Formats: sequence, structure tokens, C-alpha cells
Amino acid sequence: MDCIFCKIVAGQIPCDKVYEDEHVVAFLDIAPITRGHTLMVPKSHAQDLATTPAEVVDAMMRTLKKVAPAVMRATGAPAFNVGINNGAAAGQVVMHTHFHLIPRSAGDGLQPWPHLQYGPGESRQLAETIAAALT
Repeated sequence: MDCIFCKIVAGQIPCDKVYEDEHVVAFLDIAPITRGHTLMVPKSHAQDLATTPAEVVDAMMRTLKKVAPAVMRATGAPAFNVGINNGAAAGQVVMHTHFHLIPRSAGDGLQPWPHLQYGPGESRQLAETIAAALT
């Protein structure tokens, strides 16, 4: 497999590792959005969140909860964002499930996402369509 994250997990490519357990590796992003931007990567390969087993996602979340306070202490950041780009259209570049932990400070230059407005009845109809798709 030609997956850069699989190669990092296997030790074939170096990384600046901050945490590792039997399920997950956490390391600094090589192109950080902010200082301390850390990736949580499962050791088992899955292309995206939809194909990642629930127990692996659980392990990733446990890692996130453990690593986030340490990143905040080390960087002095008072807050953080957690992101996952799921699929190419969402900005996923490495097709191996991963979470981004992005330390945040006031005035760091990152802008909030734009917000849309639903038309009359549009959100109710969309909610019903989504609920129906769950069955």
C-alpha cells in the first residue's frame, strides 16, 4: 500500500511523535495550521471515517482526549479545534482516517466558517430526509 500514514505507522517515514498506543499514533503535522497542530492516526488503515470501525474511532477519541490537554499546555493555547476531512471534496488529502487537533488562540488569523440560512420549511424537510436515510 502506498499510504504515507501507513508508512509513518510502520516506522518507514519519520515523524515527530507525541503519543502512541496499540491503536493510534499522534504526531505533529508537517504543514501545521497553527503551532502544535497534531494528527491522530489509527494504526489500522481505513480510507475515511465512514469505513473506519467504531472501536477504532473510539480509540482515536480516547487519544484525542489524552493528547489535547498536553498540546494546550505545551503551546499555551487556550482552546482547540478538532477536524476531520472526510473525502476529497471535504479537503482530505491523505486517504487514511485521521483527526486534526489544532490549537487556537485569539487573533491567530484563522477565520470561522461561513454560515448559510435555510429558507422557510427547508430545514424541517432536510431533517426528515436525513432521518429517512438512516433507516
